[in-house]
Parts: sequence; C-alpha cells; structure tokens
Amino acid sequence: MADVVIAGGGPAGRALARACARRGLSTILIDPAPGRRWRATYGLWADELPSLPESAVACAPSRTLAFGTGPHVLDRQYLVVDNAGLRTWLDGGYDVFAGTVAGVDHGRLGSSVRLEDGRVLAAGLYVDASGARPRGNRYEQTAFGAVLPAEDALRLIESPDTAVFMDWRGSEQGFLYVLPLGDGTVLVEETSLARKPGLPLELLAARLRARLTAAGLTSRGREERVRIVLDVPVPRRGRTVPFGAAAGLVHPATGYSVATSVRLAESVADAIAEAWDRGPAEAASAAHRALWPASARAVHGLRRHGLRVLCGMPPELVPVFFDHFFTLPIGLQRAFTTGREDLPGTAEAMSTLFRTAPWPVRKHLIGWRALRRSR
Repeated sequence: MADVVIAGGGPAGRALARACARRGLSTILIDPAPGRRWRATYGLWADELPSLPESAVACAPSRTLAFGTGPHVLDRQYLVVDNAGLRTWLDGGYDVFAGTVAGVDHGRLGSSVRLEDGRVLAAGLYVDASGARPRGNRYEQTAFGAVLPAEDALRLIESPDTAVFMDWRGSEQGFLYVLPLGDGTVLVEETSLARKPGLPLELLAARLRARLTAAGLTSRGREERVRIVLDVPVPRRGRTVPFGAAAGLVHPATGYSVATSVRLAESVADAIAEAWDRGPAEAASAAHRALWPASARAVHGLRRHGLRVLCGMPPELVPVFFDHFFTLPIGLQRAFTTGREDLPGTAEAMSTLFRTAPWPVRKHLIGWRALRRSR
C-alpha cells in the first residue's frame, strides 16, 4: 500500500510526488505515457518560482514587452522553461506506473485506485493532478502557435532576445504572444485571451497564417495548440485531493498555473505529512486547507469576476484596458498576476485600474469596483 497515489504525470503531479517523497511518504505517480516528452511551452515570471534551477531554464529574454495600443516595457524577468530540465528536477524518490485511472473507492483506512487495465492500487491518500477538461460551459484560453527561425521572427519583433507578453496591435479579437526558445527559434502564438466556449483553434491558425503572410513569412516549423480552462471553481473538500489545474490553480486572467503548482507542492506536502498520523480523511482535509486558505479563495473570486468583466468588454476597449494595466506600479501588476493570497494587493490593483481608466473602460469596471468593496 502506497501512502500517496497521484494521477497525472505533468509538472503539477510530478512536483507534488517529489515533495511528498521527500517527506518520507511512499508515493506512486500514475502517468498515461511516462516516456512522452512535454511538448507545451511554459513561460513564467522569475519571481513566481525563485527556486527554479538554471538547468530548468531554456531562455531568459533580455527584455519583455507588452502592447495594448502602444508599447510597455515590463520590469520583471520572464523565463522560458526547459521542459527536460524541469522534469529532471522534479523526478526521483517516487515510483511511476504507466496507466490511466478508471475510478477510485474511498474507505475509512484508505482508497482503492482502479486503473483501466484492471490493476488496483491501495493508497492512503489519492490526488487528482490529471488536469481540467475543456467543456462548453467553461471559459477557455485558446492559442495556435508556430515555431520560426529567429531570423524570420525579426520581421515581427525588434530582437530575437525579446519576449512579447501580449501584443494587441492589429487585432481586437486576440493578441500575439512571442517567445524566444533559447535554441535559435522563436514561438509566435495567436491567442484568444478568454471566451466561452473557447475560440476554435482552426480560426486562430488562420489568423496566425494571415499575420505571417502579411509579414512575408510562412509557417514551416513545429506548431503548438493550446486549450486552457480558466474558470475551474474552488473544489469542494473530499477524500480526493485535486491539485494543479484540476484544483483551480489556473489564473483566470492569464492561464498560468505551472509556477503556482510547483511552488504550492511544498506546502501541500507539508500539510499531508503533518496530518498523516491522524488518518486519510484528516490528511485530505489538511491538503485542501493548504491549497485554499480564505485569502486565496477571496482572491480567486476577484480574479474570476475580473475574467467575466473582461469578456463582457467591447473588443475595441480591451487593448485600452491593458494599456492601463501595464502602467500600474510593478508591485500591483505582480499582485494581480501572481499574488494568489494577496487580497489587499489584488484589491488595490483593481481599484487603481478603476480610478485611472478612461470612462468608456471604467463603466465596464463598475461591477468590478462594487465587488471589491464588498470583500
């Protein structure tokens, strides 16, 4: 019988498996395809995950820009993750089983985890880190990207060592995301910020190809497809412990979750280990509390409301909104984008945006301010 069984072999699942194993808990990770490489491109702010080793960094662009209707230099270090390096860092200390979970039965002394191939694993605690499935009634961020040689990308950006966090110029329906990958190539990605249901990838692919054609370019490298569920609610407490995207750790306004999941793995594993001797139910409750303290639940509520406000804003005003967001003091930008327990900072960022935005934008933020005051 394993102490902890975790379903999901992505960064979130492996981060928690590593953290649990380091605290002396026998841990099994269930991965449908253990040998498959992670193909998604992960970017994060360096201040989100200061423990990330250099071996897990593929590129640290010298400059990061954002464009609403004009340019903004972002005074935060942006990093591109080296997937192989991240995986090596997160590996070790736990067993990996190839398989897919078909069901889980919880009992007083533990759980029985049933795999699709008929195997049954006995676990003290079961964690679901298998991600969030897109559904028609959820907001999604979708994107279609192409990897170009750096010399081609110079027709879209000033320098191959510059990251463009978002560029709304030339389109009110979505933005361009540009990321140097550290190997002489650059990812350019047509992105729909948020929509319910998500904007079809075929449409985003057509928009990207039209953008490239206008710049005299063609897509001739690897392509990338992205679908991220943005508005997973705070999960109810139970014997199954959700983690990562399954636990609602995706930021509703940015779609980011990897740094948050890797960082939180340590505190969640601490909570599990400290409660372990009190039984599986107590260990699960402790994990839930570590994931979602009251401050994090309040911030998540504000962020989800901000998502709905942005999605209800006329498309032509969204670039104007981001012009004002990127002129906020960097501390307030950081609070809103990464401070998941920073309720005062998140509320102040929203209040400052309301006060400084022009009236056409502000009238769409009135409900935003009313919600902030009620917190």
